[in-house]
Amino acid sequence: MPDGAATLTLTLHAKIAEIDAADWDACAGDGNPFVSHEFLSALEDSGSANARTGWLPQHAVLRRDGGAIVGVVPMYAKSHSYGEYVFDHGWANALERVGERYYPKLQAAVPFSPVPGPRLLRRPGAGIPLAAMGNALEQACQSLDLSSVHLTFCTEEEWSDLGDAGWLRRIGIQFHWENEGYVDFEDFLAALSSRKRKVMRRERRDANAAGLTFHALSGADITERHWDAFYAFYHSTVDRKWGSAYLTRSFFSLLGERLGDRVVLMYAENAGKPVAGALNLAGDEALYGRNWGCRGDWPFLHFELCYYRAIDWAIEHGLKRVEAGAQGRHKIQRGYLPKPTYSAHWIAHKGLRRAVASFLAEERAGI
Repeated sequence: MPDGAATLTLTLHAKIAEIDAADWDACAGDGNPFVSHEFLSALEDSGSANARTGWLPQHAVLRRDGGAIVGVVPMYAKSHSYGEYVFDHGWANALERVGERYYPKLQAAVPFSPVPGPRLLRRPGAGIPLAAMGNALEQACQSLDLSSVHLTFCTEEEWSDLGDAGWLRRIGIQFHWENEGYVDFEDFLAALSSRKRKVMRRERRDANAAGLTFHALSGADITERHWDAFYAFYHSTVDRKWGSAYLTRSFFSLLGERLGDRVVLMYAENAGKPVAGALNLAGDEALYGRNWGCRGDWPFLHFELCYYRAIDWAIEHGLKRVEAGAQGRHKIQRGYLPKPTYSAHWIAHKGLRRAVASFLAEERAGI
């Protein structure tokens, strides 16, 4: 593909281990841990993202003449639409009703992680347009005879540039907490309405009066004992809500080993026995809430561990926001505000593309 005087070559890789970690991270940067080589390799090496779970790695690497890597994309061939949090089951059903095949498709995303961030990762100074990377993914999709390419939870810039290049644009909503330079949690509460202050103080009071001990653990403070307990919490939540656990036990050990202090585990004990945990990853600007689980019935413990302790930690460490994951209008009552999320979609089938474009126009208006 032409890029001024240069020619760019795209290759796909079935393992992120085939790509040099320094080259990958030079493109990914260090602001968002979810697109780091360490996080993505932990998913693969633990057996969490593979053909068994329907996330077959097809990572894209863009090279200039001479072989220098100037761009990478975390990408997977998907045999289903689970674990994505941007739902396209209706699109798949529509295409299959006319006798065409929707799966497999290409998904540029972070598996099981509804975390906004860059997907078209470019080496700084390389001068690679986002639209050129999108065009390369279109060509890869066509050469593999697949139905579509999807960038989910991408940046607004990616969403905008790919939309200008003919991709379909989709908008969603998450709820994020914004740090307005608060000194502590009480300073944050002072900015809220009296009604919200009373509710949140009561919830924190009741959660902290239940006889539990709370810890915010990171790095070497998180031991295999903590991961054993957290995996049991994670599994119980998955069994109750979704019925299929993608993440293996070894993933959490690898996560702690490879990301170190960027892993933040909010942990609750009762008389020395673990009863709940909430897993977060810290980026340069945000604390990202991921998985949570609990054993027993404790008042407001979910809100305390997942929302309030995360705010405490973000204020203490000077982070700009807390992103608490997908869904949850109840977060508004706890200081989290709605923020747009973005995804971009390229669909080969012209009829489906027209139908999806019409649907997305209505959906955007509603959102």
